[in-house]
Amino acid sequence: MLKIRLRRTGAKKQPSYRVVVAESTAPRDGTFIENLGHYNPLTTPTTFDVKEERVREWLQRGAQPTERVARLLSSRGITTT
Repeated sequence: MLKIRLRRTGAKKQPSYRVVVAESTAPRDGTFIENLGHYNPLTTPTTFDVKEERVREWLQRGAQPTERVARLLSSRGITTT
């Protein structure tokens, strides 16, 4: 099963994340299929940039977002149903 999830990047105690499509069995920072955007919780306001068309395509193909990604997507108006 495919998941849309966060992949951690950045230095120690300074996290930033990439929004990626990956197999659910792959490790968090392991292999991924496609990079869809990035998320930085440390900026004010929080930075969340994503390729909305590609996210919608992956959702139509059956990829499931994680809880955090679903929350971020709904804040941008992208439904996950």
